[in-house]
Amino acid sequence: MAAPLLVSAPMPLPWKQLLLTALLFVGARDACAQTSNPRFGRWLLKSDAPAPASNIMTYEALGPSGMKVTIQAVNARGDTTRWSYATDFDGRAMPVTGNASQTHAAVRPISSLVNEIVNTNNGRVTQRLTNVLSPDYQTIAVIYMRQDADGKTTGVTFATYTRIPL
Repeated sequence: MAAPLLVSAPMPLPWKQLLLTALLFVGARDACAQTSNPRFGRWLLKSDAPAPASNIMTYEALGPSGMKVTIQAVNARGDTTRWSYATDFDGRAMPVTGNASQTHAAVRPISSLVNEIVNTNNGRVTQRLTNVLSPDYQTIAVIYMRQDADGKTTGVTFATYTRIPL
């Protein structure tokens, strides 16, 4: 007669080991989510304008690979404007909400640190931006090139944003 097959239940792990394993898993998952795009975070425009003027860009994760962009600006009189759009970094024009001079924005990566953004108003390109993230991920430089109805550049401005705590 064959020996009986012994089946035993797996040994339960001590609660401290279970807790440590869970914390390590959650921490690693959160670290991956936070570092998946170094642009995620809040960015303050460097400006000589007196308070209360300010401009803050917020980049947030959206879906598996996208990003929500929100800009909140306060002018010298203290009037606040807020507008936003979402992007999957695929060059598709996506709707913009809250900005009367811009109906869509299309974002496409040029490199790991450089994005091109094309702003349109009712199908007409109004502005092309080159958005450059510094290698240390602490500064974003933006070149704004405005265009007229014929596609000619009518002005170029530059801006620098620095990372601020959430």
